[in-house]
Amino acid sequence: MSTPHLREQWQTLAASLTLRTRAFIDGRHVDAVSGATFDCVSPIDGRVLAQVADCGQLDIDHAVAAARRSFQSGHWSNLKPSRRKHVLLRLAALVEQHADELALLETLDMGKPVGEARNVDIAGVIRCIQWTAEAVDKLYGEVAPTGSNELGLITREPLGVVGAIVPWNFPLLMAAWKIAPALAAGNSVVLKPSEKSPLSALRFAELVAEAGLPEGVFNVVPGNGKGAGEPLALHMDVDGLVFTGSTAVGKRLLQCAGLSNMKRAYMECGGKSPNLVFADAPNLDKAAEAAASGIFYNQGEVCTAASRLLVERSIKDEFVARVIEHGRHMQPRHPFEPDAPMGALVDEAQAARVLAYIEEGTAEGARLLLGGKRAEVVAGGCYIEPTVFDEVSPQQRIAREEIFGPVLSVIAFDGESQALQLANDSEYGLAAGVWTRDISRAHRVARGLRAGSVWVNQWDGGDMSAPFGGYKQSGNGRDKSLHAFDKYTEMKATWINLAD
Repeated sequence: MSTPHLREQWQTLAASLTLRTRAFIDGRHVDAVSGATFDCVSPIDGRVLAQVADCGQLDIDHAVAAARRSFQSGHWSNLKPSRRKHVLLRLAALVEQHADELALLETLDMGKPVGEARNVDIAGVIRCIQWTAEAVDKLYGEVAPTGSNELGLITREPLGVVGAIVPWNFPLLMAAWKIAPALAAGNSVVLKPSEKSPLSALRFAELVAEAGLPEGVFNVVPGNGKGAGEPLALHMDVDGLVFTGSTAVGKRLLQCAGLSNMKRAYMECGGKSPNLVFADAPNLDKAAEAAASGIFYNQGEVCTAASRLLVERSIKDEFVARVIEHGRHMQPRHPFEPDAPMGALVDEAQAARVLAYIEEGTAEGARLLLGGKRAEVVAGGCYIEPTVFDEVSPQQRIAREEIFGPVLSVIAFDGESQALQLANDSEYGLAAGVWTRDISRAHRVARGLRAGSVWVNQWDGGDMSAPFGGYKQSGNGRDKSLHAFDKYTEMKATWINLAD
């Protein structure tokens, strides 16, 4: 079947979907032990899509036990890396085969435009699995420099059981960044998807089994943070914990890791990313288009959203006018329209949260230049207009806190030194952008920015070969690239005496 190109075609496909709603533990779908379920609601129109298993402590215990049995059996953990590679490549091929279905599940679940879900998110999942699979049999150990009567070997071994807790904004892509290297390294995994977007993970679990991974190596346990997330983080038989989500939840999970067994814990958390535009930017219209898409893409529900626009004062008014013009063309539309620039926010609670920030920004004296209201796209849906505030004080909440919605704060600066001071005046340090034609300035500013990713004359650059993660309260550890394997392996030193 070819990829649909019309809203009506996506609607027809949606009507034919079979939704997986039960947990996936030890190779099969099962109900929650308690029998409890929660409503899975589409933010497109407020419709209840299904009742999904609401898992708790007992379900986590069963999933972790299955993962531990599979790990200790060695059927996957002791398999040659080249064999694991071939299984994961089969998985990537299956994801590609079912890409339209997976994309549609994500759109139904969390409201993003289906074109982006298909061509960005699921395409990224495929690339992630392929790249990681191809890398795993090319990772070498080390030999320490020793005398002739000794041999020092430095090797990497899988952690064991990895718990992964992933967010709702890029449900399967954020999961893939964690699942792919964890599995490639030989671990067994228990995945807890967000209760706001569990459907694609539950379907993906079937593809993992079809690809040939042994039972128990990959498990999916839906549920809320208190009921399923914390028991996974506190579990004494989980060796590693990885997370993408808010900084507040990341801090709680670090506490859980310490309170339990000191499991390895890596958090990719929030951001309030600055986008610095100097007067000598090489193409102001390109920079303005990137500034608009950097905050309005995925409805602003992006940890690296370009939510703080820092503009050199001499060009500020002209540049902001260009940003607004691009923003006017990014109004939300029905997510089944393949070229929709924005869709719905994930749920009513998130929409209300974003609108409260907009109201506060106005009350604190920022000048609203664009948007600021709900958009009437579909009755019962969660849509908000692209919103731009000018004359924002760096101390205002809209300039300091992660809104996770389509809200841009514009702040003027005078000179390089002030730009860096404003950019770094944040508890976050996930990403930043720099626009200048001066190569020396680009290097100076990039080096001065306290952020894990810095993009020059672009926004959101990089691919699977570049590590991703943050400074400060944006977290620790890195996803993507060969550095991701650091999170899923233990380093062992073996010292051998060769003397008689």
